Order: sequence, then structure tokens, then C-alpha cells
Amino acid sequence: MMISTKGRYALRFLVDVAEHQGDGYVPLKDVAARQDISEKYLEIVVKELVKGGLLDALRGKGGGYRLCRPPEALGIKSVIELMEGSLAPVACLEHAREVCPRRGDCRTLPLWQGLDKVISQYLEQYTLVDLLRETD
Repeated sequence: MMISTKGRYALRFLVDVAEHQGDGYVPLKDVAARQDISEKYLEIVVKELVKGGLLDALRGKGGGYRLCRPPEALGIKSVIELMEGSLAPVACLEHAREVCPRRGDCRTLPLWQGLDKVISQYLEQYTLVDLLRETD
């Protein structure tokens, strides 16, 4: 599994907004400058974050973006799934898929199910507030 630039930038954007929103909205250009990310690319990322219900947007003077929920209520797994889609390590474990006809005979299925569980449990233990904490 490899997280795309879009997924990584989404997390960086959300962390930056959480750090700087105070009581107001954070302009995209400010985040782009602090994070050294192209404004054009961030516009694409932010559009998905707004559509996914993670950010509120305000246009015009004093506008920008702010989180829809407190950082402790924003799970990292949900952010990555919004930006990346399914995190299943193999296609047969994706929720929207039909059941694999080989499921009953597949000797590798337990391996993939275990990996899927590890990925899920690992990401579920983190929220945006965990990324805001300073590390040593």
C-alpha cells in the first residue's frame, strides 16, 4: 500500500488548518506557503475535503477553510479513505466487490485479511489531534 501525494497533502493541510484556525478561517495561500505545496494542487485536495465534509469553506475577504469537527473527532483512517479510496491490500477484500468465487478455497485469504486488519487497526488509533502533538 502506498499513500499518494494527494492523501499526504490532505493530512498536512488539515494539520495546518487545525494549528492556525483559532476562531477564523485559514486562507489556502497561507497553508500552501507554510507547507511548500502548490496552491493549484491544494485546491484539488481541498475540494475533496470540503465535499467529504471535513472542511468548511468561506469565500471572499476573511475567507478560507476551517475544520468541520474538532481535531480529536477527525480520524486519520477516514481522511485517508476519503482521499485514497479503499485501503484493502487486495481487490477481493474491497467492500464494494462481489464475493470472490475462490474465497472458500483461497489459501492466501487469511494473510490478506490479517494485513487488512493490521492496517485498519493502526490507522483507527490516530486522530488529527495526535498529529498536532509535538514529537521529540
